[in-house]
Amino acid sequence: MQGIVVIKCGGSTMEQLPDSFFQTIAQLQKMGKQLVVVHGGGPAINSMLERLAISSVFVDGLRVTCEDTLQVVEMVLCGQINKWLVRRLTEHGAKAWGVSGMDGSMLTAKRTDKPLGWVGEVTAVDAAIPLTILGQGYVPVIAPLAAGIGEAERYNVNADVSAGAVAAALGAESLVMVTDVPGILKPEADGAKTLVAKTDQAEIERMINEGIITGGMIPKVQAALDALSAGVAQVVICRGTAEDLRKVCQGENAGTAIVAGAVEKIKQ
Repeated sequence: MQGIVVIKCGGSTMEQLPDSFFQTIAQLQKMGKQLVVVHGGGPAINSMLERLAISSVFVDGLRVTCEDTLQVVEMVLCGQINKWLVRRLTEHGAKAWGVSGMDGSMLTAKRTDKPLGWVGEVTAVDAAIPLTILGQGYVPVIAPLAAGIGEAERYNVNADVSAGAVAAALGAESLVMVTDVPGILKPEADGAKTLVAKTDQAEIERMINEGIITGGMIPKVQAALDALSAGVAQVVICRGTAEDLRKVCQGENAGTAIVAGAVEKIKQ
């Protein structure tokens, strides 16, 4: 079995993903590559909350989840988004199997100490479930809800955090975080922006302190560092292009690679 690559698709980017992205997943799967997709669904959740007149609150880029919001999150992620991704993959020749972290208690979580309501922190991942799906020749497509321990029967879990936990449990060679930006961009004195091609924990902490990394990128890089500390070889933040995905799976440079190594920058 080839090394596993976990692909996290953010909700803000999914509708922009070109057909070639899904075609590339199908091609890589047919070549024997072991691929796992973990997805978010923020915009679709926001849209449904607005239709139901339920207000949204965010703290440090993370959604505050009340009971009403949790019901909407479960409906949108496990139903609408998960099956949409399965359809897109199937239409382009991949074999895909949609599940949520609650199925078989694949993800187990406890309530976070942060003031985020019914948001969980992953405490365990049952790797046997995605490995079984992979073994049957399918791409697992995972919605980031988790079975609850303690106060609730299930929790909303940040998709970046879920993807990192899944990648760590699977011993993935790469975790690819697909976003709407080419990677971590650093402003320069002349007004240009520099793509940080490779970075590490120390550089990331400095960029957070300096306000270069903000908002929703913070949980991304924190999840990346957690995945690295748990044994994932590298985390790549990049656009959802077929070229970038193919490069990562072939061990070539794409986007921002977060590793334990030197920092490299490319001027845009």
